[in-house]
This record gives sequence, structure tokens and C-alpha cells, in this order.
Amino acid sequence: MASRNHSSVVEFILQSFSENPKIQIFLFSPFLGLFIVAFTCNFLIVIVISLNSGLHTPMYFFLINLSLMDVLSASTVVPKLLQNLMTKNTISYGGCITQIYFLSWCLGAELLLFTAMAYDRYAAICQPLHYSTIMSKAACYLIASAVWAISGTNATINTIMIVHLSFCGPNVIDHFFCEIPPLLPLSCSSTYVNNVLVIMADMFFAVFNFLLILVSYGFIISNILKIRTKEGKKRAFSTCSSHLIVVTMYYCTIIYIYILPGLGQSLKESKVASVFYAIVTPALNPLIYSLRNKDVKIALKKLCPILRK
Repeated sequence: MASRNHSSVVEFILQSFSENPKIQIFLFSPFLGLFIVAFTCNFLIVIVISLNSGLHTPMYFFLINLSLMDVLSASTVVPKLLQNLMTKNTISYGGCITQIYFLSWCLGAELLLFTAMAYDRYAAICQPLHYSTIMSKAACYLIASAVWAISGTNATINTIMIVHLSFCGPNVIDHFFCEIPPLLPLSCSSTYVNNVLVIMADMFFAVFNFLLILVSYGFIISNILKIRTKEGKKRAFSTCSSHLIVVTMYYCTIIYIYILPGLGQSLKESKVASVFYAIVTPALNPLIYSLRNKDVKIALKKLCPILRK
């Protein structure tokens, strides 16, 4: 692969969190713990929703997709990170390209899925009489397919354009995994088209979808405020609160990592923020949705008798 794109670089050196071996080993345990939580809890969410017919609704269908994305995202980053914490911080050229492809795919898919979930909540609260028609099973499958296909197409295009770049050295990536922003400065060929594609993707996946979510929740909040009873308002808002928490966490880190560097923000300062969206968020998502959702907790107790105590 290196010869096909006229690159003399066969591997990259990843800048981890510290050059101190003791700190590297110390970080191994929390990252391993987060990965186990993310992997186990997300698969548990998928199993619980799949086996409980009462949870076969659009909201939980999209939650299954979110859990699968979180598993794929964490599996793309964390195993290699754990290996590097115990050995040398290197990654092959092919491994770096693979990380970029799957991370770009998951990142774009999650941002699109958050918009789909916001639209689902809008339809449920603002168009309750037409909800079953708007969010029919066919519509949900079509939306989910579009989410995976659009994000996959974007990841494929960006990855192909990166493969066509030349990397002649240096080969030190100022990050603990491969991402487009810290990789492009290492190229010894023009990255103009790549930067344009990144900006276009940022505008569509981050800015445009964030505005759609804001508009959706503007209508949602307006309708919730019209509900006369406090109990009704509380019930309506509880169906949206988990989604709002996850969206806020995710978009804060994405803006910090992808938008601010384009405005002059140092890439070094985004390393800690990357931990949240690549490792912490996949572990927290199932906990937020399960701990704040009565239906999921009931289904979990039915599936796991030990939780009934």
C-alpha cells in the first residue's frame, strides 16, 4: 500500500499521553475498564431491546444502532491504544488508514443518528396522532440505512483521498490514534482537496445536523410547555432528556476536536477531548439510557434476575 501511494512511510509513531512508562502502565487499567464497560453494556442494550417486544419502537430501534456504532468505534481505537500503552507507540500505515476509515464512518453515523433520534422525539411529541405513520417500520429502516450509507460514503471518499497522499516523513502523529486532522500536516503532497472535504463534512455532519437538532428541540420544548399538567410535562421531557445529555456530550467534544483546530486551536489540546468521544462516551451512552429509562431498567431486570434484588 505504501508503494502504491508513493509513500516512504510504512508506520507512524503515535504521541501518547506521557513519555513516562509508569504513567503509561497506570493508564492501561482505566482504559481497559472503559472498553469492557462500553463493549459489554452496549451489547447488553442490543440484547435487551431485541428480546423484549415491548421495546420494539422507533426510539429503541435507533438506540440499537447507536450501541452498535459505539461498539465499532471503541473497538477501532481502544485495543490498539492498550497495546501501545504496554509496548511502543507505533501503528502501521495500513492500520492507520483502517482506523481513519472506521472512525470517520462511526463519527458521521452517530451525528446523523442523533438527528434521526431528535426527529423521532419531535414526531412523538409534536405529531402524536400521525406518529405511527411518520415513524413506521419501513421509515425507520430507511432512515437507519441512509445513516449508515451516507456516513460510509463520506468515510470512503475521505479515506481514498488520504491513500493518494504521499508521506515522506516525519511520521510522528500528535495524537494517540489516527485521525484526519493530525495526519494531514504530515503529508509531503498537497492536502488542499482533503482539507476542503473535511470542511464540507464538518459543515454537513456537525453544523447542519446540530442546527436540525436545535430546531427539532425548539418545537419539542414549545409543545411541552403547552402541556397543562406537571406530570405530563415531566413525562414528555423524560423521553428526551437522555438524548439531550448524549448529544451535548458528543457535540461539545466534536466541536472542540474538529471545528476549533480549523480556527487555530492547537491539536495538542484536543487529545483529552478525543478520549471522551472515542472511549468515554461509548461507555456512558448505555448507562445514561438505561439508568434514566424505566422501560429499559424493567427489561434489564427481567433478563438479569440478579438485578431484581
